Amino acid sequence: MLNLYDTMAKTTSEVEPLQPGLIKMYTCGPTVYRDAHIGNLRSYLMADWIRRALEFQGVAVTHVKNITDVGHMRQEMLEQGEDKVVAAAIAEGKTPQQIAQLYTERFHADERKLNILPAHHFPMATDHVDEMIDVVKRLVDKGYAYEVEGNVYFEVSKFGQYGNLSGNTQGEELREAVRVEADPLKRDPRDFTLWKLAEPGRDLKWPSPWGEGFPGWHIECSAMSIKYLSEKFDIHTGGVDNIFPHHEGEIAQSEGYTGQRVVSLWVHGQHLLADGVKMAKSTGNSFIMADIEARGIEPLAFRYLCLTARFGTRMNFTFTSLKAAQRALLRLRNRVWDWETLSERPQPANSHVRDRWEQEFMRHVNGNLDMPDALALTWKLVRADLPKPLKLDLLRAYDRLLGLDLSDVSEAYRVPDSILSIVERRAGLRRQSQYEEADALRGELESDGYVVQDTSDGTRVRPLSTWEKQREQWPTVSSAAEVASLAHEPDGPEFSIAVVASNHVDDVRRCIESALRWAGDLPAELIAVDNGSTDGTPEWLEQAASKDPRVRVTHTDHLLGAGAANNILLRQSRGRIVVMLDTSVEVLGDIFAPLQALLSDDSVGVAGPFGLRSADLHHFHEGEGEAGDMDAMQGYCFAFRRSLLRDIGMMRESFRFYRNLDLDYSFHFKAKGYRIVADPTLPVRRHEHRVWAELSEQERDELSRKNYGRFLHKWRDRADLLVAGRAAT
Repeated sequence: MLNLYDTMAKTTSEVEPLQPGLIKMYTCGPTVYRDAHIGNLRSYLMADWIRRALEFQGVAVTHVKNITDVGHMRQEMLEQGEDKVVAAAIAEGKTPQQIAQLYTERFHADERKLNILPAHHFPMATDHVDEMIDVVKRLVDKGYAYEVEGNVYFEVSKFGQYGNLSGNTQGEELREAVRVEADPLKRDPRDFTLWKLAEPGRDLKWPSPWGEGFPGWHIECSAMSIKYLSEKFDIHTGGVDNIFPHHEGEIAQSEGYTGQRVVSLWVHGQHLLADGVKMAKSTGNSFIMADIEARGIEPLAFRYLCLTARFGTRMNFTFTSLKAAQRALLRLRNRVWDWETLSERPQPANSHVRDRWEQEFMRHVNGNLDMPDALALTWKLVRADLPKPLKLDLLRAYDRLLGLDLSDVSEAYRVPDSILSIVERRAGLRRQSQYEEADALRGELESDGYVVQDTSDGTRVRPLSTWEKQREQWPTVSSAAEVASLAHEPDGPEFSIAVVASNHVDDVRRCIESALRWAGDLPAELIAVDNGSTDGTPEWLEQAASKDPRVRVTHTDHLLGAGAANNILLRQSRGRIVVMLDTSVEVLGDIFAPLQALLSDDSVGVAGPFGLRSADLHHFHEGEGEAGDMDAMQGYCFAFRRSLLRDIGMMRESFRFYRNLDLDYSFHFKAKGYRIVADPTLPVRRHEHRVWAELSEQERDELSRKNYGRFLHKWRDRADLLVAGRAAT
């Protein structure tokens, strides 16, 4: 039987149904005011494999997954643009309910793409507010909760087991179980909200014994799990970020309400990192399923990737690993296609051999859901010296649990009759030894997007996957480290014009065409990084490179951080002088001769038109048209001698967002004793910066603040580098 690690007991134990033959399981579902990111989806995959493992062994499962559509986000946060999609929808006159419905449908679509079995119940929070109010009322009556000015709080000190799940039990060390600022109405900062008084202008609110308001963050799961699964159920799943405060609060509410232990087994999936750091909207690595599909990669490749790591361990997501998973999935699928099209008859099943392979598979699965070893055994089976029909039968059985949709690959690979007729014509030509004509037909099929394989059983044809088609267009990289560095090679042309392109193809075109126009006959190259663009920018860059030998393009397979994308440019530059241009910039005249003259002075490290000055490292302001020494150069136009890279080094890749990266890199030059010099007469024009314009005010503040913190942490003790600071003293 299945054994799972219980977060509460801190040990692995066998799943023992409270009701023989039936497991009741609750999963914390999505908040439908945004898309579920792939870290959320990994948690839902864990729950799916738990359910499949139980059902595979004949245990029925009732699965409940809630939909949070109450809108815990305060109204003013929505209106200020906490989420730009939500803010835009509100501006268009859509109600929070309509927005929630949109994201609910997108969530269900994502789960279908990942082959996650649908829960038996998807209760919506807004349909169960009455049940939540009933739970709150009983908690107040039993002395676990109190009301202040229309707000109801759970009194943590009244529940002695609070903190047992997370281990966060040290009284004053307990963090406040809320997401916003401290609430002065609470008796104790540890207390958490059960019911919140509605602020003026709020759309989503309900009548209650305490006035119009809305439920707290934790209460919905208590109310809905008890309604659909009763006051005692078997398994509760979620991500580790739910442990505290959400699940800790849920336990207090549910057990305070029922007077008994409600959940037998708490199971949590660990964090999914992205490029080595925790996924977050503020770091630009909170990938959603659409980001995967936009690159031609199947959602099931992500499911395969999640099979390669235990759910209780952190998993580092990279697009390199995802592409490897896509290739492995295709290889596995092609093996099934091979076996399904065999002409040999199925042999009598060797029940002993079959049972041994199936038992070994389930031994791994039952061992705290050890899916990596189960997947490794799957590949061992694929390569085993066993009859192919038996391997096909076993693989289909395994896939009932793996969920990779391998049950009937030949059906998925079905091709139109018109293609089959071409295959038949080609076969006739081959029988007549007319190989040249047969090869021509093969070329037609392949150019139309089909794979042609000649076997001893005849010719097979399947369509190319989207991934295979896209992979043939151009190679991609997943990090700056994958790109060869030319920094130690001799200088090539006089100038390297370096541009990072992240969508907004019209801006990219304007910037590059204007730079090349004014470069004229100069010995120059233009190197561009297509930073995960999906709007036609990659195609335009490839066309530009095909028409102009000065243009070289590197494509990334996803949106890299600003530091990493710029480092690709630095690694690939061959010009004696590197001129980094932002795509918001249009070149209106000869910037190259003036930059060349400025950088002929060996004391000058960086030159450009848009200098910054500061007196204290805390406030930087533009030079206001002044020329001469500056404290930093803005990244709109940032030029330096390539030879200095050997001394200065690359940009810091912890700067995922572009803001303040130019400050930081400027100080790398200053710390080595080089000057930053501005010439505001350089003929360039700054247009609207699209990335900045598309962010909400709150997003701008958060991203800028984090990057400025990185800058200040490194340079806070180097005010001596400031030109303006020295002048002031």
